[in-house]
Amino acid sequence: MTRLTVFLVSLLLGVGGCNAQEPGQQTVSTQPAAGQPANPRVLIETSKGNFTVELFAGNAPISVQNFVSYVNSGFYDGVIFHRVIPGFMVQGGGMLPDMTEKPRGKLIQNEADNGLKNLRGTLAMARTMDPHSASSQFFINVKDNYFLNHRGKSMEGWGYAVFGQVVDGMNVVDAIVAVPRGSVGPHDDVPLEPVVINKASLLK
Repeated sequence: MTRLTVFLVSLLLGVGGCNAQEPGQQTVSTQPAAGQPANPRVLIETSKGNFTVELFAGNAPISVQNFVSYVNSGFYDGVIFHRVIPGFMVQGGGMLPDMTEKPRGKLIQNEADNGLKNLRGTLAMARTMDPHSASSQFFINVKDNYFLNHRGKSMEGWGYAVFGQVVDGMNVVDAIVAVPRGSVGPHDDVPLEPVVINKASLLK
């Protein structure tokens, strides 16, 4: 089962080719409050290269704690980016190279009402049509996807919770989104050569 259904909306709106603009700037502060520890950073080592994400613990504490717990348990080591759509996003965090789904943990509360926007380079929680169904899977926006933002606390308006941003190695994400894709069983936009997360590790 896929954890991200917004690609259906993207097909209706139309998605263009990937471009190389810099990650967007949030209008809401993502810096820790005075006296709080620095935002955690995670190094994600993939078969296409490495990139680093900063996690916005003060803005999305539930999503960040959830993501860090998967990182610390080694859950992400060996999973793939199983859906890539140029001009939209790359999704991973739950499927193995043979396209079987890795057993996930508990579902978490949607924090898309935190004021953070789905801008290029941001990390957001993937989910089903149920707004509060995110678990291990996440996606990285490769353009500004405003239609994924929170609009209201309804099934249609909840949006997708941003909880971090790529701060180094966005060129690697762009390389991932540029790989050849095809269909594998019921899954579309699957890299024909698996893009594997070799290791995800919390930086000290």
